Amino acid sequence: MDVNIGAGFEAVFLDPVGQAVQQRWADAALAVAFEDLDPVSAFPVVPGRRWGPGLWWSATTGRHVAAGSNAMRTQLMVMDRDPQVTGMAGRPVRLLWRDRRSQVRSWVPQLFARYADGPALLADCPGHPDAGGERALKAAQAVAAACADIGWSYRRLAPLDEVPAANLKWLAGYRHPRNQGRPGLMTAVLDAFARPRPLIEGAETAGDPIEVLPAVFHALWHGQLTTALETPLHERVIVSPGSPRQGSGEESQGCVPAADYPASGAGRGAAGAGRGEAV
Repeated sequence: MDVNIGAGFEAVFLDPVGQAVQQRWADAALAVAFEDLDPVSAFPVVPGRRWGPGLWWSATTGRHVAAGSNAMRTQLMVMDRDPQVTGMAGRPVRLLWRDRRSQVRSWVPQLFARYADGPALLADCPGHPDAGGERALKAAQAVAAACADIGWSYRRLAPLDEVPAANLKWLAGYRHPRNQGRPGLMTAVLDAFARPRPLIEGAETAGDPIEVLPAVFHALWHGQLTTALETPLHERVIVSPGSPRQGSGEESQGCVPAADYPASGAGRGAAGAGRGEAV
């Protein structure tokens, strides 16, 4: 690893009024709520790409998170469903260090996530394993060392397979609380799936599927209901009671376990009723 460990790491970030601040990395990690900060630098716009920088509305925080690529947006969806994640931000900090020749190096990880038990994660979201080339791989080693020094983690997050990513995007369209529907509807939905049964069968038991299905998908996103998400969602998929975040009710912002990431072009036909926006 081409890092002068003795020189230490520095952090650069924007304060609440948008002024750049630089301080020792270990001090910043203890004192700064990176999940509340704007990006320290803008995500690049690459000509010719079909997807550029944008914003992801987080069901966990109720706020927007900057996203720089389709791969990053997918990873934000994953974290937004993780019940242990309490906050997220896009590019909130730049790390500085010196290499063994005393030259200053820097890197801005794409994603920050705060966890309920205290530690945090810095991550990059490459579209393929070799994205960013040698510079990115060397920076990953340095950032991993900086995180290890303070008890955090760094990861280059592998892209999801096509089927889980497509289903995740589908369910994300129903993450907003508006998809809970009228008062009492979510209670009827959860009662209808008190035992495992096909999606459409439970929806028809709870009422008109046109009204009920958005609430079912909302409950699947938030973990109040669960299903086998490794295969494409369809009207006969088996839906079972879930395990929402502790203390949540109809207004739950809870998320399903990470092992239950969804599966493919989700629920064509009946599943299309009342679809929300994924971004």
